[in-house]
Amino acid sequence: MGVRGNQLLGSAHHCLWRPLAFRTREPANREPALFSIIRLVPPVRLGLDVFSLRSQGLSAMAVLDFCAVRRIEVVHFSEPRLLGPIDAESLHRLRDRADALGIQLEVGMLSICPSATIFNPAAGDAETQLVAMFEVARTLGSPFVRCVVGSFRDRVAPGGIEARIADAVQVLKNVRSRAIEAGLKIAVENHAGDMQARELAGLVEAAGSDVVGVCIDAGNALWAIEDPHLALEMLAPYVLASHTRDSALRATSSGAEVAWTRMGEGNVRIQDYVEAFLTRCPGRPLTLEVIVMPAPRPLPFREAAFWDGYRQMPAWEFQRFRELLQAATPCALPGGPVDPAAELENVDASVRWTRQFLGFS
Repeated sequence: MGVRGNQLLGSAHHCLWRPLAFRTREPANREPALFSIIRLVPPVRLGLDVFSLRSQGLSAMAVLDFCAVRRIEVVHFSEPRLLGPIDAESLHRLRDRADALGIQLEVGMLSICPSATIFNPAAGDAETQLVAMFEVARTLGSPFVRCVVGSFRDRVAPGGIEARIADAVQVLKNVRSRAIEAGLKIAVENHAGDMQARELAGLVEAAGSDVVGVCIDAGNALWAIEDPHLALEMLAPYVLASHTRDSALRATSSGAEVAWTRMGEGNVRIQDYVEAFLTRCPGRPLTLEVIVMPAPRPLPFREAAFWDGYRQMPAWEFQRFRELLQAATPCALPGGPVDPAAELENVDASVRWTRQFLGFS
């Protein structure tokens, strides 16, 4: 029986522990026991990455009201621009409003790697940008600052992703003492196909897992030609935050292609992923990042040049991806364009599906 069959023990907020039940095999001459094994798992807090609403023109305050109406308990401002003004007065007002609504705030930024293709040097060096976000996080009560290294383009840049990881690790070591002083952690995301799970786990260990953890993104794993279920298996011990979304995967003559979808409309077993996340990452928010992309990303693994960015990928990991691809049932790719109205409906549909799957009223 999946999570959908479970009923929450709480009421207004999902604050009590709830049962996760499993059936066991019974002899053929006996009636099956209803539930032979029951264990408790921590409550689930549903979150939303504000990037999901990037075209809505909402202020940070309006985002909180939007989420409160939909009973979203964690609001994840993954980039500073999504917060609007970040002066002390504005941040305190935002924190007060979130507290009044019973909403936990999380904050983040983009690249901390000075050699990455998406790093913004105009905002200062990587250390300065991170430390500035520490103060924002402290004010808003976020337990961490989410950040990224780069994108899939960094895998084929000079030095490959290994050079980008080394530069990011150095930045993280440089701000380590400041993070400890602030009582914060740093959650590095597997972002836009930059790192595979094995590589991100290595980054965390090199930088120090007592301070650095992971923001795991289910959709981005596929951009790195990786089975998201495998990524979760590898990264679960380090997870501080999540970006969860569904995907449609299909074979092509050159390899495969993937498009992100609304929750429940893909074919990569997102139900199994969510159930595994709840079990492997107890107490962590299940945060949706809703991005629907009508134009699929090609993964031409049958072309030799494609592997220039994946020379270190073990064959068994690629086999896990191929098994996922081969098992994927035919699935229509999302239509377009995704205008603000469609974006809003994509978010609402994904929230509804997830709440129903989790058994929320």
